[in-house]
Amino acid sequence: MLTSLTLLVPPAPTSPLLTFNRLSHFPFSPSISAASSASDLLRVVSRRLVLATKTQSITTMATQEEECMGSVKAQLAKIFEASLKVTVPNEPDVEPLIAACTGKFGDYQCNNAMGLWSKIKGKGTQFRGPPAVGEAIKNNLPTSEMIESCSVAGPGFVNVVLSKNWMAKSIQKMLIEGIDTWAPMPPVKTAVVDFSSPNIAKEMHVGHLRSTIIGDTLARMLEFSKVKVLRRNHVGDWGTQFGMLIEFLFEKFPNFEDATETAIGDLQAFYKASKLRFDSDPAFKERAQQAVVRLQGGEEKYRRAWAQICEISRTEFHKVYQRLGVHLEEKGESFYNPYIPGVIEGLMKQGLVEESQGARVIFIEGVNIPLIVVKSDGGFNYASTDLAALWYRLNEEKAEWIIYVTDVGQQQHFDMVFKAAKRAGWLPQGDNSYPRASHVGFGLVLGEDGKRFRTRNTEVVRLVDLLDEAKSRSKAALIERGKGEQWTEEEIESTADAVGYGAVKYADLKNNRLTNYTFNFDQMLNDKGNTAVYLLYAHARICSIIRRSGKDIEELMNKGTLVLEHKDERDLGLHLLQFAEVVEEACTNLLPNVLCDYLYNLSEIFSKFYSNPECKVIGSDKETSRLLLCEATAVVMRKCFNLLGITPIYKI
Repeated sequence: MLTSLTLLVPPAPTSPLLTFNRLSHFPFSPSISAASSASDLLRVVSRRLVLATKTQSITTMATQEEECMGSVKAQLAKIFEASLKVTVPNEPDVEPLIAACTGKFGDYQCNNAMGLWSKIKGKGTQFRGPPAVGEAIKNNLPTSEMIESCSVAGPGFVNVVLSKNWMAKSIQKMLIEGIDTWAPMPPVKTAVVDFSSPNIAKEMHVGHLRSTIIGDTLARMLEFSKVKVLRRNHVGDWGTQFGMLIEFLFEKFPNFEDATETAIGDLQAFYKASKLRFDSDPAFKERAQQAVVRLQGGEEKYRRAWAQICEISRTEFHKVYQRLGVHLEEKGESFYNPYIPGVIEGLMKQGLVEESQGARVIFIEGVNIPLIVVKSDGGFNYASTDLAALWYRLNEEKAEWIIYVTDVGQQQHFDMVFKAAKRAGWLPQGDNSYPRASHVGFGLVLGEDGKRFRTRNTEVVRLVDLLDEAKSRSKAALIERGKGEQWTEEEIESTADAVGYGAVKYADLKNNRLTNYTFNFDQMLNDKGNTAVYLLYAHARICSIIRRSGKDIEELMNKGTLVLEHKDERDLGLHLLQFAEVVEEACTNLLPNVLCDYLYNLSEIFSKFYSNPECKVIGSDKETSRLLLCEATAVVMRKCFNLLGITPIYKI
């Protein structure tokens, strides 16, 4: 069934508006007049877009056999789907319920029997309870090389033991064809991930750390899953504060275009000084308010000053993104500003916008306060911008999944924006359908005192300083271990980068994002326990095992054979094969910690295998097979690191 979702197009703007020059990153184009800007914008927004999308389950991934080759759960689901059609032919569209086993009865389990029994009892069925349904499901399974044996337990649970031969072949096939063959296949082609989003003229601080790291990982997981991801940096580059910043810039630097990052110095201090002046000097305040009017009117001098301030901020932001290895495309508040009047007018024509105490609002069912879309003074606000941005992303960028990564404190705001969009018909009513908008909330970064992480003088910590400290400590640890004499300076620097920045990222990502976490350098840089340092060293050790063997791993992949005879070999192989479904789960639920848990468990399972004398690698009669198992573990670990934005190291 196709659900037609009409994305209502805003009417033409009634006043000259600013356009976005993608090359300069500013919402102005000197070569286009304000009048032509409005007509250009009208042509853009007057196209009515009808977005037809098939309603899809939130947990649905690819159903085609060739698309699910990486996911064991998906492949088993195909097999059980065939059995269910035979077992209960009068119950169409029964979705196989497949889960990994945690007990001793098997590797996976089909849990459909109880649910089916509740549907078919009393309908003259031949079955006499869930166990009988489970037995029938087991007996009707088509022959498959995947399955070694099946059994029925309890109220009809069908337990599956995977074939060791099939498992080994699947792992070796991945080694030959690449781990991309294990990528999940979400039911979306294009997604927007809105993350980081600092404010112009303010330093990036530790509060931006979680949004940047979590958003980057979500983007990476979706990109691995063959989704086109639009990484959006929704910077705060518009608003009344720019009046005071511009006037302060004019005052401090009469030739303001000569003002550089070095000349201005600390942006945070510049912002505070301008705010102090704004609050204490009525004449300055009046000039600042006039500057806002001139800026929004497109006056050349003011927009050049605005652009100068924005560019200096971008230089500061880039220092953080460069250290973290994060890539974004900036489309800030100013980009969506020209679309706001048309979007609001379109919502008004639908009868969704009402007058309340001089403001224009949208009332949301079940919420005590309305969503203010036009303030009582006629100005726009965050809700206005976010509605315009959502409209643009659905209409112009044709995104099927729009993900906003901000702190949990903004949960209600985004819930109201999304519900307003549903009332407007931009989004479907159900939460399990596409296009979809999701808010990814996260908790606070705390200091060891349990309070919000700050410096001793109560200032919020600058993110660039935090990252430099992590690298510095990592480098000092390497020197202390004698690497200064053994390695080149370049090797020390690159390893300190990987370990220091990776430690900060992993310490954040391993926690459920909804919880607060305590920032502690000693813990995150510890080489024992669930830390990036431990995992990076574990990967380096695996690489060292392969190097010490003296064997050509590429040749072994193509000529050797991987087998999983020993229990510890099989346990490791099973965990490797579950990689695809773990990434799928982390993507579906937008929880990077699921992938971190998997990575840490993989390292632990490998250690158990490698430390077992019965699983000796180098010099054993199973050397080729076990080297291939080592390589498969390293490949999966590297992909986990890649998805978490962490650079692997190859020697320690």
